[in-house]
Amino acid sequence: MEVKIGVRSVHRELVVETDLTAAQVEELIGEALAVDRGMFALTDTKGRRVVVPVSSLGFVEIGEDEARPVGFGGTL
Repeated sequence: MEVKIGVRSVHRELVVETDLTAAQVEELIGEALAVDRGMFALTDTKGRRVVVPVSSLGFVEIGEDEARPVGFGGTL
């Protein structure tokens, strides 16, 4: 699943490909927001970790749980 993270005062968003579900990502965001000076952290599909202070979060966009098929889907 693709997760886009907007960071305040940064013009480009961070794009993280993760194996987590949308519900799991939402849970992590909620936990980070509940803690004073919280940190939002995700691990991508290659094992790299992205950590953003909650105070710097602009937005988090969570992609779809299921991948869409590629192509036109028609048969000849």
